[in-house]
Amino acid sequence: MNEAIPPNKQSESPPPQVVVQIPDQNKSAWKVRVLLILLLFSVFYNFQSVARQEEYYSAASSVQEKYHSGSRTATTRIVRIVVSGTIMPPFTSNTLKAIKQAREDENVKGVLLVVNSPGGLVTDSHQIYHELKQLSAVKPVYVSMGSMAASGGYYISMGAGKDAKIFAEPTTWTGSIGVIIPRYNLTELADKVGISSEALKTGPLKDSLSPFREMTEEDIKVWTEIMNEGFIRFKDIIAENRNSLDPEDVDLLATGQVYTATQAKENQLIDEIGFEEDALAALAGHVGFQVNDVRVVTYQGPPNLLDILSGNITAKSAPEQWRDWMELTVPRAMYYCSWLPVIPGVQ
Repeated sequence: MNEAIPPNKQSESPPPQVVVQIPDQNKSAWKVRVLLILLLFSVFYNFQSVARQEEYYSAASSVQEKYHSGSRTATTRIVRIVVSGTIMPPFTSNTLKAIKQAREDENVKGVLLVVNSPGGLVTDSHQIYHELKQLSAVKPVYVSMGSMAASGGYYISMGAGKDAKIFAEPTTWTGSIGVIIPRYNLTELADKVGISSEALKTGPLKDSLSPFREMTEEDIKVWTEIMNEGFIRFKDIIAENRNSLDPEDVDLLATGQVYTATQAKENQLIDEIGFEEDALAALAGHVGFQVNDVRVVTYQGPPNLLDILSGNITAKSAPEQWRDWMELTVPRAMYYCSWLPVIPGVQ
């Protein structure tokens, strides 16, 4: 006989079950890694694309304008091109680009070359001079000398041409007309510490200027001829671009001496003693404007995007540093107001 089931038990259903599904942590971590890799790849690709675009358009936009003074709204410009520190790569390339852009920009009515340099390499000085001569043939160029515009600093100032006005501050040092090839003689030191140079070479002059051997008469003859060629060019350029000086006058001044601003004016190496604002006012008046009526801008080369990303602006890699120190041993003729060798990368 079947027993009767109470009504309350007949309608009772099994209690609900809550199922908690725990995700596979390994799969989640793997997905995060994939997304992170894709994100990094996207960022790298975008930076690379921008870098390529910058490189492609570098010829047109490698020089930036920075407001200096005068009218902020005027389209007519006077450009400041600043040459500061030792004249050498890689800084020379930015100067050459700035000169070219000033020559091609129709809104640029005049250029002020601001020089604060003891000089530098012969080739770089002449490259800047050459480009400035092309610029001064179509637009007026004035010069403002800072604390020092000596040797190569004076050389490039000649690129402003015959009609230029050269201003020097009251405390400017200039002149130092001549060529120098820095060299140390370490033969006695090498003997004391037991160092000998045993360079393998294909000719007697291949290691010329080595600090580990004495210079021979043949060495001196070869390098004297090289220096004299640059020296003659230097003097000819001064005589060509200074109406008040003839070759005989330049010969008397080209002793390598540094001249003060007062001495330089007395010897016709400069035109006026004054500051940059005086030179700017004179240049503006020459092109028919007041300084406040034109926009005075400075041309400067921007850092490369990849340089910023890689940190090369503030630091150099070990191979680059090693290369710079190796280049110290490379003979260089210099229009330089110092007997010390140039330190690569210092500007």
